[in-house]
Amino acid sequence: MDHVTERKWDNAVRGYDLMNGYGPEWRWAPWKRQLFSAMEGKVLFVAVGTGQDIQFFPPGCEITAIDISDRMLARARPKAEQYDGRLELRHRDVHDLDYPDATFDQVFTSCTFCSVPDPVNGLRALRRVLEPGGTIGMFEHTGSRFFPFGMMLDLMTPLTRRLGPELNRDTPANVRQAGFVDVRVEPVYLDVVKVIHAVNPD
Repeated sequence: MDHVTERKWDNAVRGYDLMNGYGPEWRWAPWKRQLFSAMEGKVLFVAVGTGQDIQFFPPGCEITAIDISDRMLARARPKAEQYDGRLELRHRDVHDLDYPDATFDQVFTSCTFCSVPDPVNGLRALRRVLEPGGTIGMFEHTGSRFFPFGMMLDLMTPLTRRLGPELNRDTPANVRQAGFVDVRVEPVYLDVVKVIHAVNPD
């Protein structure tokens, strides 16, 4: 367990719902519902946070949702208890998953890999627990290739990484570097917010 990152997100819980609540969830809701509608089989959801994304999960699924912060999970628990399906919350670090190889049929993330300290190795850890041919679906914000957005995100990242996310990561490139194949990227907002689909090769 990365205790430095754990403490950072334990401390962030106080203002998390205020910063990431109604406005952002209303704006991105259609994209998240569409992405999560593909959930089937045994699903691993990474970085459930305070559970804001649970409202977009389709009913009847078997989902294991992990987070590095116990305080985040405590906020998520009432939402998880209302979910119409099997939803288990676990206190886990994505870099140190204790699941056997090929445990899950699918992996999903939501604004997660802007914050994982070692994103490529975190994605490799997900590949290990994902069955060959299994899929990963990601709703993520990333850096930008376009001026002035790229420059602005680069300038803001040294500050934001102290509080939580890094704003300028190239997550699609990290997904490829981690060994996933058939990587598809759907733009949601400019080239900053996007949906990423990829496959764990056989």
